[in-house]
Amino acid sequence: MVNAPPTSDRRTREREPARETVLGAAKLNPFGDLNTLQHLSARLARTLRPVWEQLLRQEIRCWAEPLSVQRFGDYRVERGDALTAWAPLGMSPEAGANGGKAWCVVEGRFVLELLDLFFGGSGTVSQPLPTEFSPAAEAMAQRIARAIATPLAAAWEPLTRVAFQAERTEANADIDPDDAVIVTRFGIAAGDAQPQFVDILYPVAALKPHGATLTGKVLDKAEPDPVWRNNLTRATMAVRFPVRSVLAEPVVALTKLMDLKPGDVIPISINADVPVMVGRDRLGCGTVGTSNGRAAIRLTSLAFPEGSDQ
Repeated sequence: MVNAPPTSDRRTREREPARETVLGAAKLNPFGDLNTLQHLSARLARTLRPVWEQLLRQEIRCWAEPLSVQRFGDYRVERGDALTAWAPLGMSPEAGANGGKAWCVVEGRFVLELLDLFFGGSGTVSQPLPTEFSPAAEAMAQRIARAIATPLAAAWEPLTRVAFQAERTEANADIDPDDAVIVTRFGIAAGDAQPQFVDILYPVAALKPHGATLTGKVLDKAEPDPVWRNNLTRATMAVRFPVRSVLAEPVVALTKLMDLKPGDVIPISINADVPVMVGRDRLGCGTVGTSNGRAAIRLTSLAFPEGSDQ
């Protein structure tokens, strides 16, 4: 359970970095430093937060761990034999060609906790864990994968259009042990409790069609589209603001207020300069007069914020 300490904190587990290439061996990571994918994971973590909060029914923190590149066999040994949900996410480019699969990997304890919460429980998981998922638990694992698929596609969209389709949960991933996978890990924690982790695995072979995008430089600031900027400027300049002026604020004693009746006169005096307001901000001052037969105010001075050019 997120509020209870798990049996182990996988964040402290040694992660195997990308291995150095040796003669006669295939290169694990053909994409370089993968900064682009790390930025994508950080963006995805922010959009996944409301997903987990809805499932867990409480506020949580969600972050992306540093990614790693491993052989799938090594990753599988690292996870051990504990109950785990392996949910395939079919990757379909917009063109419709077969784009391979990513994998959403969720610890069995976390799946059972969410299942108990879904049916109105407190997230309690009985011990020991079962050796396999019930149909209800499998449905919950697929529900998690479906909830992740949409934000995942949105996170990829600035790079390339890829649709992710959650498929039936499996007992293991059909990845060759010698195949390289990119492991993106997301931490989920409530308060000071020990975190849970959910992994999204990208087989390197599935990402090769997007290699040019993944090896591109991450731009901190992109030049805005001129058409978009012009449209935004026109829309901004068309915004309407209420302009008002207070001509007088007479002070009347309570005894006189209580004796007022229709026809009574409250004397006022209008200053030479009256304030002109836009919302709660002072625009400037002006004098009261007429223009084209209507009451009007002629601006005599403008108020500028400190530090602005007049």
